[in-house]
Amino acid sequence: MHLVELTCRGFRGLEAIRFRPGPGLNIIHGDNAQGKTSLLEAILFGATSKSHRTSLESELVRRDADAFHLALHARRRDRDVRLEASWRSGVKRFKVNGVPQTRISDILGKINVVFFCPEDVSLVSGAASYRRRFLDMELSQLLPDYLAALQHYRQALRQRNELLRQSACDNAQLDVWDDQLAAHGRVLVEERGNFVAQLGRLAALAHGRIANGEELRIVYKANVPTDQPLLDVLARTRETDRRQGATTRGPHRDDLELSVAQAAARGFASQGQQKTAALAVKLAETELVTSRAGECPILMLDEALAELDHARSRQLLDAIDKKIQCIMTTTDPGDPCCLDGPGFSHFGIVRGCLEER
Repeated sequence: MHLVELTCRGFRGLEAIRFRPGPGLNIIHGDNAQGKTSLLEAILFGATSKSHRTSLESELVRRDADAFHLALHARRRDRDVRLEASWRSGVKRFKVNGVPQTRISDILGKINVVFFCPEDVSLVSGAASYRRRFLDMELSQLLPDYLAALQHYRQALRQRNELLRQSACDNAQLDVWDDQLAAHGRVLVEERGNFVAQLGRLAALAHGRIANGEELRIVYKANVPTDQPLLDVLARTRETDRRQGATTRGPHRDDLELSVAQAAARGFASQGQQKTAALAVKLAETELVTSRAGECPILMLDEALAELDHARSRQLLDAIDKKIQCIMTTTDPGDPCCLDGPGFSHFGIVRGCLEER
């Protein structure tokens, strides 16, 4: 799979642009605050309906505009796919091959993307909520049943929490939401466990290639162990939940545990080690998506080479499957041997204007 063309109007600080990347490695050069990240963000939003920087679509609109429109044309192994995303006056709309869509589930997975940004170091160093968001986003792209279970689980969780905050909390009603949480939570835990087991193996291999053999380990930490039925746990903690006005146990409190060189990465890894671990996770993710979707995703790397020496930058690029279309941003051209070669395409961006070099 590769992106053939992105057209963009009214998005962030970008001018009206047409971006036609090559099928190999594409390098977007530019100084800070010129629009490099916004270009990747436009692709991400068009493919997933999500921004990595904000949950408010109004913040994505260019200052001198009242709406934005994105159009992505991608070539899959057996067909072309065209996605459109637009926002105006608080309403966002999506089309797949010209047909309007009403559900996010009808958009996800049409164009598979894997995205790394500097904030993804939070996969290693940040709160558990960041790691859960990572799991949910990746699994929702790959498994429609997971996305459905996640949506139902979140709805049941909201309803149960609202009920817990009421002074007269009816046990019969709580039983209904407990059943819903248990049924849909079982799907989340099972798929997360399978995904992380595969991700951990692949990330360890990728990390070894870009970190001179240093060991990376990823473990799924389910809040409720798989040998304990969630329904029983919810029943046992019901009084605690009443006092706190919230559901204290369940998949919404799951986490991942990452270790580098047998030490907890969150507390003991250096900043460079944390970034390398996060990049290894993203490389592993591309392999997982490839195995499940049957073709390579589009890989986007925002300032991935920043703070890496030339040797590690070269190791990172060598670790990327040559069949993958990669779109990378950089403020520093760096080592010409590292950022040039057969199949490389170069673009420059200045004040939101993009041009091929």
